[in-house]
Amino acid sequence: MTSEEAREIIFGFPGVEEGASYGHPSFKVNGKFFTRLRAEDASLVLLDIDLDEREMLMEAEPATFHITPHYKNYPSVLARIETVHPGSLRSFLERRWRKIAPKAAVKAFDAARPAQMS
Repeated sequence: MTSEEAREIIFGFPGVEEGASYGHPSFKVNGKFFTRLRAEDASLVLLDIDLDEREMLMEAEPATFHITPHYKNYPSVLARIETVHPGSLRSFLERRWRKIAPKAAVKAFDAARPAQMS
């Protein structure tokens, strides 16, 4: 995936605002951190990934998921843009978005989606 494709996924969620963090693109929703680009390793920071899930991701897909010492004690993982699957990125971001977006935005988002088949 390219950085432009990742940005399309990021901006696919209502209320995303772009700013800067450490001199690189950063994204917020409802004034809260959503994700940011790490230019030093072309990765996105994904939050709300518990430590067990993170370990499983890094073991299953080490070319995509990794951490640096800074993230060791945080419920997060870094995902290399070039190798992360677009559907996986969307799922991780949706999990975070649902946690930080206003309840009315989540309700509107869900109402606009096609009904899921049972």
